[in-house]
Amino acid sequence: MYRYDEFDHAFVRERVAEFKDQVERRLAGQLTEEEFRPLRLRNGLYLQLHAYMLRIAIPYGVLSPRQLRQLAMIGRKWDRGYGHFTTRQNLQYNWVKLVDIPDVLAALADVEMHCIQTSGNCVRNVTADPFAAAANDELEDPRPWCEILRQWSTLHPEFSWLPRKFKIAISGAAEDRAAIAFHDIGLKIVRGPNGENGFRVLVGGGMGRTPYVGQEIRSFLKKEHLLSYIESILRVYNLFGRRDNIHKARIKILVNQLGIDKFRDAVEADWEATHKTAIDLPEDERRRIMSYFAPPALEPRPMRDEGLAARRETDPVFATWYKHNVRLHRVPGYATVVISLKEPGRTPGDASSEAMDLVADLAERFGHDEIRVNYTQNLMLPHVAIADIPALYDILKEAGLATGNFDLLGDMICCPGLDYCNLANARSIPIAKEIAKRFEDPARQELIGPLRLNMSGCINACGHHHSGNIGILGVDKKGTELYQISLGGNPKDDAAIGTIIGPGFRAEAVPQAIDTIIDTYLAKRDEGESFLDTWRRVGPAPFKEALYGAG
Repeated sequence: MYRYDEFDHAFVRERVAEFKDQVERRLAGQLTEEEFRPLRLRNGLYLQLHAYMLRIAIPYGVLSPRQLRQLAMIGRKWDRGYGHFTTRQNLQYNWVKLVDIPDVLAALADVEMHCIQTSGNCVRNVTADPFAAAANDELEDPRPWCEILRQWSTLHPEFSWLPRKFKIAISGAAEDRAAIAFHDIGLKIVRGPNGENGFRVLVGGGMGRTPYVGQEIRSFLKKEHLLSYIESILRVYNLFGRRDNIHKARIKILVNQLGIDKFRDAVEADWEATHKTAIDLPEDERRRIMSYFAPPALEPRPMRDEGLAARRETDPVFATWYKHNVRLHRVPGYATVVISLKEPGRTPGDASSEAMDLVADLAERFGHDEIRVNYTQNLMLPHVAIADIPALYDILKEAGLATGNFDLLGDMICCPGLDYCNLANARSIPIAKEIAKRFEDPARQELIGPLRLNMSGCINACGHHHSGNIGILGVDKKGTELYQISLGGNPKDDAAIGTIIGPGFRAEAVPQAIDTIIDTYLAKRDEGESFLDTWRRVGPAPFKEALYGAG
């Protein structure tokens, strides 16, 4: 993972000192909340329903054990003993006090972390495939390019005050595990016509009030042109994006109003006029950054381990967990292990300080000193020897972290909703817990098979409900919380936005509605079909009839 140089250390410390002064002036009444708001947002600090919320950047979802322990300490000392991992591969604290924020930022700086540009109308945390450098379908590790974009975009003088927030994701594998089509810019590393790697570029994706799947603006972009081309996209957006209406300010609106061809023409014209004089990444700097992402020196091992094989034969609970939460590594004899933060009864994405300390210990013992955060709100150890998996599992099981539901219905995404967020208009956490309770039987989840259920407490879609195979959106109708259900969304390569199936349900009726949808799917599916396969084949009619009746 990337290590700070002298400039990075000095820069982050200067920002901590600057914001400490701003906090002190706010506490002294020298700054009004209106004056303070843009300052705090530039440092990842939100004012939520009950307290301040601080969002910490975890670039491309990579953490060291030292950093995770520091996050655990901060949660224990300045919050309520936990943190919440988000769909942006970040971490949020929901109960920090304003007076303590400078100390929290200083503690983050001690371990090369910060909150810069985790909010505001700027380029946010660049996300990536959490299986990077471990997946056996990977063409190239996307994380160095995430780091290059992070350094380029931080306090960029032209793009620090965009019309609206801006999100980028990169995938370097055959399978898209970063939901690139639902980002302002999505980048996929592909093989070019001459055999060299470059980027397929998507633009204009996003969720929220007006969801869109990103459209291809370039089928192949050479690596050396990445910064200049993205700069042209941002320059066109900055020039023509709307600033008079917050709901129409995202680049997805501009792309769809102009049409992808006209938008592409504008970008290409700007790029042609500027890229020959633009400063793209110098080769020596590219190599310096790449060097920090060298994979661990893993010696290939036998693919079969007798102890593991015997455990899978004799322990069906372990076998189920292994089937779903373990993915084979590109190096024989190793695997990536998903540590589920979705045990039934817990808030999806929440991790206690004790759990974070434990995962840091396990990363040192079993995982070559690396932890990943995925956008579906789990933690991962990317480089685990297969022979060590039974011992790792036993420790996770004792800590309540061995739920074997990765990519199953119980592995749902859920935003904080009305329990915390002042933008939400409906609760999401209690509904998610009730659904998880109803479907907690591992055998039933196994029968259902892979299924993505996502839930948001408002139209801003922080829970990615648009891309869920089953999506749930909480809405307020004349003081009553109702929940719209959409079906058929998909965050992967054949990305799709879910279709609203009908009128919303009251909170108490939502778990039964999901049950009805699942029963309908099981009754209608052909052998080997996933939920998404069946939906695409039979369409909405049988689901509507089951939920609302024939009339």
